Amino acid sequence: MTHDILSISAFLYNEARLLDDRQWDEWLSLYAEDVEFWLPCWTDEDTLVESPTNAVSLLYYANRSGLEDRIFRIKTERSGASSPEPRTVHQISNIEILEQNIHQIKLRFNWHTMIYRFKKIEQFFGQSFYTVQINGQQPQIKNKKVILMNDYINQVLDIYHI
Repeated sequence: MTHDILSISAFLYNEARLLDDRQWDEWLSLYAEDVEFWLPCWTDEDTLVESPTNAVSLLYYANRSGLEDRIFRIKTERSGASSPEPRTVHQISNIEILEQNIHQIKLRFNWHTMIYRFKKIEQFFGQSFYTVQINGQQPQIKNKKVILMNDYINQVLDIYHI
């Protein structure tokens, strides 16, 4: 079964909405057990680190258990970085299907997130690269690499910022 740009867009918009609505368990269900979730650092003005295991990353989870732990901390208010929880709006654009076969789809898209917390508005923007597994009952994200384009980050980043 092939997926068109409309069904892929709907999947991505749903993920963004679940983050904005703080529906953490539903958001987590979009991720495969063996997902790799990576937000690499810039080594200089135009070079990203090449490996999450050999260099510092802004966020890195080798599988879904790391994401599950993060959600647990957010939901149980055991995360100082998330208390109080921010209000967010995620915007997605320029969605491209890079590659597709009967098992998975590779995607690229741009994103912009507005965050309100402590009477301040912050914003983050960048590009994301996903591999979405499509051979199960529900599409699941198998790999998520997020490139943050902001030059200055004045707070701890979390899953809902990107």
